[in-house]
Amino acid sequence: MQATAFTYDSQTRGGSVLLDDGTPVPFGAAAFDAGGLRLLRAGQRVRIETEGAGADLRITLITLQTFV
Repeated sequence: MQATAFTYDSQTRGGSVLLDDGTPVPFGAAAFDAGGLRLLRAGQRVRIETEGAGADLRITLITLQTFV
């Protein structure tokens, strides 16, 4: 799934993304670390992997979107 980086805190390594429908979804340090990123800036296009649905949606991995 794709999203857009919305917020990022380098101290906690957590933040949030906006899904394509505008829904904000938070992510924690574990999801950030799983993607191997060192930094994330608001507005960057990202790829996310999730678990759950609706109010229980949880991001398990966040990485930069690459185009092949």
